[in-house]
Amino acid sequence: MNWRAMTATSVRTLYPVHRLHGVILLLLLLTTLLLGMGNSLHSRMLWVGEQVWPNYYLLNPDASEPACNLFMDIDKEVERRVQAYKPDPDDLFSSPPAPRALRQSLQGNLALCEQRHLQFAENQKHATWALGVYKTVEQGLADFLLDNIDLTKFLFIGMFALAAAIAALDADHIALRLPRNRSEWRLSQGGQFIVNGLMLMSLSAYIGRLAQSPGADGTLVLQYAWAFVFGLFMIINAFRFVYVPERMKAGGLALSSGLVVPLYCTMGLIAMSYFFFVDGYASGLAIYFGMMSNLSSMFINIGLYVLVGMMLKQTRVPELLLNLIKPFNLPAPMLASVIIFATAFPTAFTGASGIFILAVGGVVYDELRRAGAGRQLSLATTAMSGSLGVVLNPCLLIVVVAALNKEVTTTEMYGWGFWVFIMSATLFSFVVCKTEGNWKPRPAPGAFRAAVLELRPLIPYALTAALVIVVIWLALGLQFNEYSAPLILPLVMLALVMLDAGGTAPEVEQTRTRAFFARSSAAASDSAVHIGALLALIGFSICLGGILERSDIVHALFPEDLTSPWLAMLVIVVMLTVIGMVMDPFGAVILVSATIAQPALQIGIDPLHFWIVCLVAFELGYLSPPVALNHLLTRQVVGETEVLAAERSGSFWHRYERLLLPLVVMIPTLLLVAFVPMLFYAL
Repeated sequence: MNWRAMTATSVRTLYPVHRLHGVILLLLLLTTLLLGMGNSLHSRMLWVGEQVWPNYYLLNPDASEPACNLFMDIDKEVERRVQAYKPDPDDLFSSPPAPRALRQSLQGNLALCEQRHLQFAENQKHATWALGVYKTVEQGLADFLLDNIDLTKFLFIGMFALAAAIAALDADHIALRLPRNRSEWRLSQGGQFIVNGLMLMSLSAYIGRLAQSPGADGTLVLQYAWAFVFGLFMIINAFRFVYVPERMKAGGLALSSGLVVPLYCTMGLIAMSYFFFVDGYASGLAIYFGMMSNLSSMFINIGLYVLVGMMLKQTRVPELLLNLIKPFNLPAPMLASVIIFATAFPTAFTGASGIFILAVGGVVYDELRRAGAGRQLSLATTAMSGSLGVVLNPCLLIVVVAALNKEVTTTEMYGWGFWVFIMSATLFSFVVCKTEGNWKPRPAPGAFRAAVLELRPLIPYALTAALVIVVIWLALGLQFNEYSAPLILPLVMLALVMLDAGGTAPEVEQTRTRAFFARSSAAASDSAVHIGALLALIGFSICLGGILERSDIVHALFPEDLTSPWLAMLVIVVMLTVIGMVMDPFGAVILVSATIAQPALQIGIDPLHFWIVCLVAFELGYLSPPVALNHLLTRQVVGETEVLAAERSGSFWHRYERLLLPLVVMIPTLLLVAFVPMLFYAL
């Protein structure tokens, strides 16, 4: 498999292209996108209806004339009812109606009748066939949205099943290293088979419990769907265990061979061992993994952000942006600093979960190498380019935090997150310039003019993106913000891919439509691999977090006699960093919200401060061994050969700079963010 990033002007992909699977996944994602926009579309239809037909909400094309008597003689009606009164011999309190009260009641009814007739007359003025058709479509959409509230859960399961199946077929689940021989390949596939079998066993136990519970039919159907999915994974693992790729040479197992087992398998084995042997909770694995169904919209958004990143890779936008700084001939340290500042914002737009590395990491690495940067510095910068945007708008991770914790808002977190980013990026620049030397730029004459000229190719892309955003706003009333970004950005990127498809290399004879289809299906195919790998990791991270939730670890770390916010913050910093080292950030946020957050806040730590510390600790975590998720993703885009060929000579710093540089930047940042604000509220 070629892990190297490709920079041709045609289709770019890191993995074998499964066009059929890619098209199916693209249709699934677009369906969920349209469902997500359904409420906005319905609201817009109501607004348009009110503008075209005043009092649209009250108009009914099928209304019938009110049956009440508009010409009732009140005096005669009062007299008739008084005369018609007959006392009830069985009612001790029976008395004739009071004419005055009866008159007031009839007058009120007559006024209501007049109002109904006036409304009917007004309704008849506007009750055209156009209103009937429009009302039918609008109410049909409303009924569809109400009747299919749970459809998103099944679309999510379908998306996960397809994506994870492709990741399993291609052996692309995230592991600490790739298999190097046939024995390691079978170890990897065997580990996946066992964990998927344990999940199937846990689902069976959970289904047995649900079958005995009344009113659990909907949940039962979901569990059967999950059982089918993991049964499918077992079949794939068994097939790949028997049929080993020809590129795998013969060989045995070594002490390091355990690293080839995907991380989600390790998490699943640990979680199931606790649930089964310690807690006696066989259905625990199924219950915690099933939490993803309850948050299906959030995880679908992750899939949409992955698609955005892979679509971005199919355009020339990353190269055109880097062309802006090429005329300045920046030395490697300065270029690395500029890249850290410049890539944080698009990282936030692609979900800040390493997706940016997968999309653009290859281009970033190549540019740094061309500028003379060593492999170690290039690898470190590429890894950090996908992490510092985690605190910037419109990062999905902050939206998830605010959704699960009402004590904080996205506006507050984005506001403080910006300054945290400035601090960490500035510290990165200082460290790189001090350790690398030769940081002063030496631009050639006319560099600024050349950079301005490089803006010209970007203008069509900027106008196209702005046009799509404006059209969506006019059509649906949907403004672009952190909540709508997962819905709008995929449409923006599809438009940019269509625009870029016209620039296919002349030697490739393709129409714009065929080039667009080839690129979009390739992007969806790559997305499938990453979605499957990421969601499997997130799901089993939640299961691993279940150990923390069901055990007494939190109570041991935050005993009742712990009243010092300073000591509590020290415990929190260590604990959150460890969690970030071994878990995906989305799964970690769910875990921290359910376990650590409330005890920490009760001790006196400010909620906004706590969650900013949490995000920075996660940044440090997924740049730190033993897992170092961003380094694993960097390895995928630049190739394992490049990582192994990184400099092993020179000082200790230069031999291990790709690991040390992120730690030297993020550890001081975390300590400053954690303890300096406490000087203002915890003394």
